[in-house]
Amino acid sequence: MLYTRKGDAGTTKDFNSKPGERKSKSSCQTESLGALDELGAFLGLAKLKSVEVSWTVDGVKLADIVAWTQDNLFTVQAEVAGADKRVGQDKVIQMENWIDWIEKELPPIKTFFISGGTELAALFDVSRTLARKAERRVVAGTEAGEFVLDSATLAFLNRLSSLFYALARLTNHKSGITEQPPSYK
Repeated sequence: MLYTRKGDAGTTKDFNSKPGERKSKSSCQTESLGALDELGAFLGLAKLKSVEVSWTVDGVKLADIVAWTQDNLFTVQAEVAGADKRVGQDKVIQMENWIDWIEKELPPIKTFFISGGTELAALFDVSRTLARKAERRVVAGTEAGEFVLDSATLAFLNRLSSLFYALARLTNHKSGITEQPPSYK
């Protein structure tokens, strides 16, 4: 069944809820889960568009990197919801390896860039902003004491926006698009 009616009064529960215990859907935890879900869903668009590119990142297909990220976001959501799940430091290192590989392919950053270029780059730019929003929500939840996360999970969330920024830049670079800095007029 796609509905239970249990949340009709604006409440929900998590993995740690005691029988009959419910919390507000406006809690930091629920906001965090929503922001993570929003990012994962949006990445579905980036993944569909990523299938169209033939180049890889250190031998890994772009769509596979996006799918890997989506899968790991479910693990983060489970941890935020109170499950005994963790993404682990190895996932942070994997992202750092991809980011480092991409940076070697690109001209150095000297300024901010206006989002866009290709459709896929724009999708990665939106993913970057959604990742930052999700990270802010999660940090707020940990600061409020609503949940505790492994340090690797927080590092994973922090690296996500860097990965998407690197992917947006690489996508434009591979497409021959020159990045446009803001004019600050």
